[in-house]
Amino acid sequence: MPKIRSLTLVALALSLCWLGCNRPSSGKRRIGVVPKAVAHVFWQSVHAGAVAAGREADVDIEWIGPAQETDFSRQIEIVDSMVNGRMDGIVLAPTEATALVRSVERAAEQGIPLAIFDSGINTENYVSYVSTNNYQAGVLGARKLAELLANEGTIALVKSVPGSSSTMEREQGFEDTLAKEFPEIKIADARYCMSSRAKALEVSENMLTAHPELDALFASAEPGTVGAAKAIRGRELGDKVLLVGFDFSDTIEQDLKDGVTDALVVQDPFQIGFTAVKSVVDALDGKTPRKRIETPIHVLTADDLSRPEIDELLHPDLDKYLN
Repeated sequence: MPKIRSLTLVALALSLCWLGCNRPSSGKRRIGVVPKAVAHVFWQSVHAGAVAAGREADVDIEWIGPAQETDFSRQIEIVDSMVNGRMDGIVLAPTEATALVRSVERAAEQGIPLAIFDSGINTENYVSYVSTNNYQAGVLGARKLAELLANEGTIALVKSVPGSSSTMEREQGFEDTLAKEFPEIKIADARYCMSSRAKALEVSENMLTAHPELDALFASAEPGTVGAAKAIRGRELGDKVLLVGFDFSDTIEQDLKDGVTDALVVQDPFQIGFTAVKSVVDALDGKTPRKRIETPIHVLTADDLSRPEIDELLHPDLDKYLN
């Protein structure tokens, strides 16, 4: 076996043993939080919200997720290890709606309360599902883009990942709304970026080349928004091609200020993380949390960035919770 592969397997085994065997000396209840990935600002804000809820409830938060949003097999390993290690509760953002079903059902069989957040799953064996109404978010994105286009034009979509419930719902809401309310806006192309900024740049450039008549792009998640903006900026099309994106980061904020991105649909990831952990704590305390909990949606332009409540939403104090 090659040395690099051996070291990788050893690292994986150690991480799984840590999940299954290491119980903190504090004696507090443990809640494992499993995001789709750990790098994007969205997930960091979720993490901060989860930690805030953990501090309020005096429970330990154990945060671990895959490096990439497409790695559902790694998510399965993590959740199964948390179940085997008798975590007191689990909070999960499923990367894929079907692949994680058995892991979620194993947690239910073991009496471990589990909350789903951000993206849905094809089972009802969880205590709560906490997320944005993603279909409605797509509806709002379509209406904003139609307003910017004066209800007519040719557009393309930068989709996220096949099988991801949250982004698929956004994309469906967007497409349904254009078809029903704005028939003079035509979708010329739609391609997946596989939750990669680099891939989003590539597919955006390819669609701009294939369809020079494009009036706008819509991106359904943070990586697509960043990649599409970079393609528009690189081709100096900011005055010609509109962009409505989804989610928020420092890069996206700058693109919005510069007029490369024209509008954003944003969630409240801090509140999502806080509420999902709180629902598991409630279940552990013998309460019955609501099965479906929706968090707010905001549609923003550059003018909204100066509003204090929007600044607080977009710039949570991550250092307060993560350092």
